[in-house]
Amino acid sequence: MKGRLTDALYGLGWSTVKKLPEPVATGLGQRMADQVWKRRGKGVLRLEANLARVVPDASAHRLAELSRAGMRSYMRYWMESFRLPTWSPERIRSGVHIEDAHHLTDGLASGRGVVLALPHMANYDLAGAWVTTELGVPFTTVAERLKPETLYDRFVAYREGLGMEVLPHQGGSAFGTLARRLRAGGLVCLVADRDLSASGVEVDFFGERTKMPAGPARLAAQTGALLLPVTLWYDDTPVMRGRVCPPVEVPASGTRAERAAAMVQEVADAFAAGIAEHPEDWHMLQRLWLADLEPRPAAGAAVHPVTGAPDGSGTEKP
Repeated sequence: MKGRLTDALYGLGWSTVKKLPEPVATGLGQRMADQVWKRRGKGVLRLEANLARVVPDASAHRLAELSRAGMRSYMRYWMESFRLPTWSPERIRSGVHIEDAHHLTDGLASGRGVVLALPHMANYDLAGAWVTTELGVPFTTVAERLKPETLYDRFVAYREGLGMEVLPHQGGSAFGTLARRLRAGGLVCLVADRDLSASGVEVDFFGERTKMPAGPARLAAQTGALLLPVTLWYDDTPVMRGRVCPPVEVPASGTRAERAAAMVQEVADAFAAGIAEHPEDWHMLQRLWLADLEPRPAAGAAVHPVTGAPDGSGTEKP
């Protein structure tokens, strides 16, 4: 019943919000965000606890201001996502400004293939639409297996409608397909700031330990593709901003695991720099640091492939 209700609410968002004038949708999103923030639910409290690591010298008042801005940023993501299928190519192009995009375009021109690694910042779907529209470059990504299956199907259809090839996050088959795309000189985009599963790589992040996925680093090391961290943020305009960071190089020595771990740490450092500049646009409403984790699910329990939570319990944006 909960799954069907969730699916129905998302369906209502895509069918209703996209019909609203943009200023109306923006105002609605801000009012909804403020109401959620005032309730001080688990997501808001977790966001503030995460932001306390990012801005360790912030007062309680400052953290509250950041979490309110964070909820507005998070709701802006959803309002944009519900409306994005109706945006014209011109609206997409004018709605995004990416700094140092030459790292991406030069990498693609070289024929090596490129892996873009992004954190949960601002709106990576809009960034993807900009890539397919402004640059005219298709790319491949991976979608989490959401519950219910109808909700997963909605997000796959939504992203495919924006020009993305979407693979299910399941087993090793996705990795093989991504590697083939990269060897052919293609582009792969992966959200890569949270992986609390057994395969995640431990990194230092804002002075404490957490886990991030090894997939982007492993793909780059095995295929010769460039690995480029990307950070995104909003300002006070309708334009989303972003920055493509310089390539993360494959270390010349060490075991495969050691080289991957060093690359993941470099990606984490790039994410940390971007998040520190724009903490309110990091939409991390879940536990992240290892010190905050609850006991693991019982042996044999289904685990969400990206969040590390029991399957179906993840609440982050897909």
